[in-house]
Amino acid sequence: MALSNPRLHWGAAVALSVALTITITPTAAAADYSLADTTFAGSQIAKAEGAEPTVKYQNLDGTAGHDVSGHQGAVDWGAAWAAGGRFVYVKATEGTGYQNPQFAQQYNGSYNVGMIRGAYHFARPDVSPGAAQADYFVDHGGGWSPDGRTLPGAVDAEYNPYGEACYDMDPGAMSRWLADFSNTYYARTGRFPAIYTSTSWWNRCTGGNAGFGANPLWVARYNDFIGALPASWGRQVIWQFADAGALPGDQNLFDGSLGRLRDFALDR
Repeated sequence: MALSNPRLHWGAAVALSVALTITITPTAAAADYSLADTTFAGSQIAKAEGAEPTVKYQNLDGTAGHDVSGHQGAVDWGAAWAAGGRFVYVKATEGTGYQNPQFAQQYNGSYNVGMIRGAYHFARPDVSPGAAQADYFVDHGGGWSPDGRTLPGAVDAEYNPYGEACYDMDPGAMSRWLADFSNTYYARTGRFPAIYTSTSWWNRCTGGNAGFGANPLWVARYNDFIGALPASWGRQVIWQFADAGALPGDQNLFDGSLGRLRDFALDR
């Protein structure tokens, strides 16, 4: 699956913002991570937008996968493979002060059983700048390698589990934060991170920003249809269609064959 990677153009805006204003943010030590063990891709989307009680989705061609976090504990990877899972995203980090205690078991165990795997970061724009969180993510398991078995890292942008949905940021500030994360991750790894989000959150918190088309879209919608996608994208790479099912954690469908999934892992 070929994806174009034009450089995002928010960098100048971020630099200008830094030059004109001084923003005081909590230090990692002072930040609240009391919910981090139970926050994962979609945990807040399901609360805010609801989820269907049964797993159902369109009869689309694709490759089955899932995502897990410390919330799942140690995963039986042999059973997950037998149930049809061929790829997985594993929560690695949150903010700049939390690491998934089950990350090694989940990330390495999925690889050892034959899955294509990647890591994701739960964004906390209230804690620290996007660049700092991208560095923290890469330094704690979120990197990428061109081995055909490693997906690009993903940033989980969803409702704030600790307060106001958009982390008390206006759409411009949120867009700059995400661009800061994305550009830093690209500089560190050579890949743009996938963006995990829902259409409702994206429209609300970035103002329907259309400038992130270089980032693969991992979209959450718990229903039997995807519906409208966020403004930056005309097609999703991964659809998270249910928050429970045959595979551990959330249920996902890659938009393509297993061969296309390997191509995506290889960035081609």
